[in-house]
Amino acid sequence: MLSYRHSFHAGNPADILKHLVLSQVLEYMTRKESGFDYIDTHSGAGLFELNSADAQKTQEYLDGIAKLWDYQGENTALVDYVQLIKSFNEANLSFYPGSPKIAEHHLRRQDKGWFFELHPKDLVLLQQNMQGKKSLRVRGEDGFKGLQALVPPASKRAVVLMDPPYEIKTDYQQAATMIAKAHKRFPSGTYMIWYPVVSRSRIDLLEQTLIDSGIRNIQLFELATEQDTEQHGMTASGMIVVNPPWTLKTTMDAVLPELVKYLSKADGFYRSEQLVDE
Repeated sequence: MLSYRHSFHAGNPADILKHLVLSQVLEYMTRKESGFDYIDTHSGAGLFELNSADAQKTQEYLDGIAKLWDYQGENTALVDYVQLIKSFNEANLSFYPGSPKIAEHHLRRQDKGWFFELHPKDLVLLQQNMQGKKSLRVRGEDGFKGLQALVPPASKRAVVLMDPPYEIKTDYQQAATMIAKAHKRFPSGTYMIWYPVVSRSRIDLLEQTLIDSGIRNIQLFELATEQDTEQHGMTASGMIVVNPPWTLKTTMDAVLPELVKYLSKADGFYRSEQLVDE
């Protein structure tokens, strides 16, 4: 199944959570001079035009990045995130970067980026959006399998983002299984799984699978724009982070209440949890 295209959803609240966590992790990794590998298993097109027919059909960005465009709060992480998105635009909000372009912003000459995408149209766009740097490699392959071939990396440092389309229910368990497999090969890497909350029972199973895997030091961050319901699609999304930066939990404890304030309905909520201790 290759029907999912992120162009319909770019810049929505789920993107904000995902990319804010991603930026925090990558910023932390660049504090050390030594290079690292960034592996994006399900990359998408990389950059999205919000005036496109796809984005305008759903206009999900109006409930996401558009509400933060003029953010005047004092949360440093949120200010930095908004400024990052603005760097892809001129005066007005016209473009939203996907995780590959967010990563490119942070990656240095000594770092490597690996980007996987199977959708034929998005693969072409990704190749166009990521061209020009030899350290960034785009592959039209299955990212689940591609990850296993890249760990352990020669750099001995790695950040992995796993963001499958969840077109099929088994993606939830496959994400957990593949992260556990990669972690066994390379225990010191930082691994992130983004997930949508459509059915809470699937998320409970995803969490329990990771807890039962024996992996240590797992954190979970979730933003719900409304209370759980299985009546009308996604109500929340989350990021599970294995081996997170020691700064991440404190940062997200401060960011998530702001995101609920700006992006959620009255019954929205957030979760910031140490799922498994170190």
